[in-house]
Amino acid sequence: MIDRLSGKKVVGFKQSLKAIKSNSVKAVYIAKDADKKIFDQIKSAAEENSLHIVYVNNMKELGKLCGIDVGAATAAILND
Repeated sequence: MIDRLSGKKVVGFKQSLKAIKSNSVKAVYIAKDADKKIFDQIKSAAEENSLHIVYVNNMKELGKLCGIDVGAATAAILND
């Protein structure tokens, strides 16, 4: 597994959803232990836009991948 997400990214539910809806995302990361409502909304939006979804074991691990000291439910890698 990678130890850091590369490229421009947004972290968190609101920012990820906003980026997905604006078609500026190439991949979405979702923590498996994220709140079900958040998990389902991001997954649905990503699938509607045919985006690559990567599932991460937990929020703490996703936060670490994003380079932050707290957990993250979702993150999105932005188009170049």
